[in-house]
Amino acid sequence: MRSAMKKFFNESSKDLKRIYKAVDAVNRLESEYESCSDQELRTMKDRFTNELNAGKIIRDIQIEAFAVVREASKRVLRLRHYDVQLMGGFVLNEGAIAQMHTGEGKTLVATLPSYLHALQGKGVHIITANEYLARRDKELMGQIHEFLGLSVGLNISGLDAAEKREAYAADITYGTATEFGFDYLRDHMVLQREDKVQRGHDFAIIDEIDSILIDEARTPLIIAGKCSEGTALHEITAQIMKSLIKNVDYEVSIEASAASFTDHGASKIEKAFGIENLYDIEHRELLHNLSQALKAYAIMKRDVDYIIMDDQISLIDKFTGRVMEGRSFSDGLHQAIEAKEGLEISAVNETQASITIQNYFRLYHSISGMTGSAMPAKAEFWETYQLPVIEILTNKHIIRSDEPDLIYKDEISKIKQIVTDVKRIHYEGRPILIGTTSIEQSEKISVHLERENIKHQILHAKTEKDEAEIIAKAGQINEVMLATNMAGRGTDIILDEAVKKLGGLHIIGTERHESNRVDMQLRGRAGRQGDPGSSQFIISLDDELFDYYDQEGMDRYLKKIKTDETGLVIGPAPDKFVRKVQETIEQQHQSSRNHLFKLELAMNEQSEIIFAMRDEVLDFETEKLNAVIFEYIEAYIRRLAVKFDSKNMDEITTLIEELSLVFPSLHWQTSDGEDLDFHLVEAKAMDALAEMKSMLEIFQVDTDWGNQLRAFILHHIDTNWMNHLDEMNGVKEGIGLSGYGQQDPYMLFEKEALSRFNFLLNKIESDISIHFFEYMKSNQEGSDDR
Repeated sequence: MRSAMKKFFNESSKDLKRIYKAVDAVNRLESEYESCSDQELRTMKDRFTNELNAGKIIRDIQIEAFAVVREASKRVLRLRHYDVQLMGGFVLNEGAIAQMHTGEGKTLVATLPSYLHALQGKGVHIITANEYLARRDKELMGQIHEFLGLSVGLNISGLDAAEKREAYAADITYGTATEFGFDYLRDHMVLQREDKVQRGHDFAIIDEIDSILIDEARTPLIIAGKCSEGTALHEITAQIMKSLIKNVDYEVSIEASAASFTDHGASKIEKAFGIENLYDIEHRELLHNLSQALKAYAIMKRDVDYIIMDDQISLIDKFTGRVMEGRSFSDGLHQAIEAKEGLEISAVNETQASITIQNYFRLYHSISGMTGSAMPAKAEFWETYQLPVIEILTNKHIIRSDEPDLIYKDEISKIKQIVTDVKRIHYEGRPILIGTTSIEQSEKISVHLERENIKHQILHAKTEKDEAEIIAKAGQINEVMLATNMAGRGTDIILDEAVKKLGGLHIIGTERHESNRVDMQLRGRAGRQGDPGSSQFIISLDDELFDYYDQEGMDRYLKKIKTDETGLVIGPAPDKFVRKVQETIEQQHQSSRNHLFKLELAMNEQSEIIFAMRDEVLDFETEKLNAVIFEYIEAYIRRLAVKFDSKNMDEITTLIEELSLVFPSLHWQTSDGEDLDFHLVEAKAMDALAEMKSMLEIFQVDTDWGNQLRAFILHHIDTNWMNHLDEMNGVKEGIGLSGYGQQDPYMLFEKEALSRFNFLLNKIESDISIHFFEYMKSNQEGSDDR
């Protein structure tokens, strides 16, 4: 389909002409379907399904299907799809991205292609930004699908396996990207095929697709087990960090989000631990612990990167301001932060399976999505996902007034201006939404508003449960709301009629974000569906955005700036400089995503091979599992024989020692005292293998043997895979963006990854071979006891 899409969406003007014709065709059918009874609309599902089974394709029936969904929506929800919503539906149906402005009803758009694709019986996944929206959309939009005879499921955290299987068995399933991704990983850790919950990856519709496939692209989904590790070291290193001095004992790189010890700092640590060289290989675990403690101390910020709820660390999504439920920092960082904050230290997580958001959605046969801010990332969407972007016009003309940025020299001047503007606009009675980039910033501005006796609400991760109620009031007269980025994703602010007469909602952005797309989303909270409104960013050169910019370039600009008496930067060209900074940082993030994508390609291929191995084991009957075991052992014997293909007695002795691990009770001497050579050793091992097969047939009467054998094989696959993941994480950390000695770092990584993967496969083979005899013996003894 992707190759066809390239042709279909070749030129935007042609795309829109074709879509306009399709919309007109749907409109011409409206009166016909208005005359249908409810039952006649429901039976259209069976007619469409029969036509698809008879050889028609989705595009052949899309006009009629869309007309049916529109009519059902009118009857069930009293909502009629606008023409622009039909246009969005056609874009999604073809597997592309529809850029639709905030307030254009993207949730209703998704009902069109989801109904159509669900008719194929493979399941449609509708991905939302958070569980609140997934539940809301399932309960509201699901009514349309159920009216038309489709089943609708909800996939959220906290469900047991049976509930998840039921959710995935539905024709259409709502949920979050992370939950779908975690279910995929969990499905590749089960010991029985029937324990899996997902049933394939055919078609996904992703709401706020830029947030999920761009902003969250680098986010790894990690299934981790707990491994025991003492807490004392974390507590000790946390105390040591408090004694270190920035730029003396350690240095911080904001751009790279990294910190490192100076020679002076390393010496101080060596003295504290009584060691000579911190960087000796024997101290690598200590160095790793110290490095994570330094990152927790110098980089990770409370109420920015995480919050403390119920004496536990909860991660904050940097792009939405929401709590990431069930997530923790990996590689000991979570424990380092707990030690820093004086909390009880939890068990360290050990990676068992992982996949990035980016690679999870590449599993789907077709994906599509909606957002109000896809165009700035149009090239990246095509390069990474082969997803074209089509901009859909608004249903009503946007009359929002977007004022030029006010850029101040320092934070104090900025906050003064924000408070001044809030007082002025609040006095007029207009509602105000103040967008911030962190909880910390929201609470700081809140203090200044309280000093001026300006009543306001705060919406962020700490108050997410009250989100619906707060949002419902945000468009009323005199309302003032402080919100992190969560307010810009998937929630509507409804204006009172009196507010519209006053000029509508006013948006104040307190910082430019690292991505202009997020700024677009914030502005888009005002002026929806032709409503009046206004927006303005009031920022300062102290803002976090500028910490990520080149320090020398920043210093040069600061030396040149001119300000008025309020601290407002009036030259040289402050707006142009801000755009340059933001574009530079966006390019850095895109390079980082591309870097990770290239590294993950090799790991993704390896994951697919390992998961395919697991699936085969899950599907095999007992007889085939027995055969697989002996194939492993025979291959292992032959590999050893080739490795030690020599008449040298030392090597033959080593070969015997290796094979004795497989056959611990085998006597290797010949009956006539003839000297052993590797041919005889190999033959003797093969005879022992045949005897092992016979022995297996004698005691293998337990009907549970197949499940036991399956668990045995999977244990060795999983354990070695976990170790391999940990090793490869270390290799990835060592691969930089620049070449090494004129060599391509990605080719080097692929070469190293392949070498280690081949070792992994051999290790699985050898571990199964070495441990099988003892496993079989223990099962035989257990069977005899019974």
